[in-house]
Amino acid sequence: MKKTFKLNIEGKHPDRLLEAIKHEVRKYVKRERRKTLPQGVDFWAFDCKFGETEATAEVVRLGEITKKMDEVKAAGGESFYVEILAVHGMRKARNEFDELDEDEDLND
Repeated sequence: MKKTFKLNIEGKHPDRLLEAIKHEVRKYVKRERRKTLPQGVDFWAFDCKFGETEATAEVVRLGEITKKMDEVKAAGGESFYVEILAVHGMRKARNEFDELDEDEDLND
């Protein structure tokens, strides 16, 4: 999803419009997570960018996007750009030595 959302559309209340935008983003993420995983992939991860325009968009975490939307609304912004791309996620195997270090810390 790569999209610029406007916050001020004539005939629509800005607060309801913001809630509709958040709903659209959540619905997109749920839809992407439901897709079947390719072989060798553990989960869907998301690369996200957020900014006033596409050129000024910065990398953010998925969980921070709604907070950023609220910040733009509170600052009186007219629009914002959201980019969310699903990518393959692989869980990293825990190292044997990491587990030993944790056990040693618990015994001390």
